[in-house]
Amino acid sequence: MPAPRVAYFPDSFHEVNGVAHTSRNFVGYAERHGLPMLCVRAGERADAVLQQGSVTTLELARSRAAVGVEKDLSFDPLFWRHKAAIERELDRFQPDMIHMTGPSELGIFAAYCAWDRRIPLAASWHTNVHEYAARRLEWMTKRLPANFGRALSSGIENRSLDAMMRFYSLAKVLFAPNDELCRMLERRAHRPCCLMQRGVDTTLFDPAKRTRPLDARPYVLGYVGRLSIEKNVGLLPSIQRELTAAGHDVRFLIVGHGSEEESLRRELPTAEFTGVLRGEALARAYADMDVLVFPSHTDTFGNVVLEALASGVPAIVTPDGGPKYIVREGSTGFAVPDAGFAGATGAILQDPERLAHMRAAAREYALGCSWDAVFDRVYEAYSPMHPLADWPRV
Repeated sequence: MPAPRVAYFPDSFHEVNGVAHTSRNFVGYAERHGLPMLCVRAGERADAVLQQGSVTTLELARSRAAVGVEKDLSFDPLFWRHKAAIERELDRFQPDMIHMTGPSELGIFAAYCAWDRRIPLAASWHTNVHEYAARRLEWMTKRLPANFGRALSSGIENRSLDAMMRFYSLAKVLFAPNDELCRMLERRAHRPCCLMQRGVDTTLFDPAKRTRPLDARPYVLGYVGRLSIEKNVGLLPSIQRELTAAGHDVRFLIVGHGSEEESLRRELPTAEFTGVLRGEALARAYADMDVLVFPSHTDTFGNVVLEALASGVPAIVTPDGGPKYIVREGSTGFAVPDAGFAGATGAILQDPERLAHMRAAAREYALGCSWDAVFDRVYEAYSPMHPLADWPRV
């Protein structure tokens, strides 16, 4: 049976986030294996259409009307002006199915095109948008009476989730990065859900990239990701204070950018802020860490945790979201509530032999994670999808 012709509409491709990272690797997988794919994405490339082996890419610019969501991420309400260009490439490519990654302007276009052409739609759940919505409005809900603020925050999250479920129910099959999300999607959207986890490049991310001696002091605690409220980065200064008070010699290495950077710089005067790093510079930063501290409650997977493990760096994560599925408790890290971060980190740092064992275990675990294995399973899930079969109507 020939591989399906997939038109892929990622929310994000060139940015620094999990969706973009996964999307770049998905397109690379299709190129390596000669699989027919059309990738429609936002970008500033001079040539809108490019062909690389079996993969065609259509890159379209967002307008000045685009609304900023993060420093490098936006939503363009005028993206529909590209309708003719997208339909022209779809006519040329003749997809068997369309795959979207979320409710962005690209995702809305993907859902419309699948409905209009009466071909199956697949949808990946990469971001807990409903939780982000509630977190982004905490500045308001915290100013209200406690009970009313909690009720409003819960209402915002629940209504946002209801809207997301209606949107995702347009798809015939869903993908999510962990079992917990798959169960939720099957229950709420009434569609089958398959795992679409993440892989890691263990050649790029390697403990051998370390530039500091293993016994160097102070210990370096790492954070990699957006510096935004939904990532719970406000916890980092309290971790520093608790560890310092307990006699641990530590400092933070913080990779990324975002709206909370200014306040973090004030509260962590000894920290190094590198901004966004890529490639070898990012690999060296990971390898130079002693422990990754990742306090997000909203991440659906946590690419950065897997990259840290590949670099031989144990990780401390929360018991919420996807990172807890990556960390092997007590072997490659710990999953603890916010109040336990300093204690778990200190327990590792005060025992150099334990830290050495955890470094080795982290690397060993990551060596078993490959992008090819991840996307092989995605294409297996595509196989039962046939045009015109049980197409959910809007």
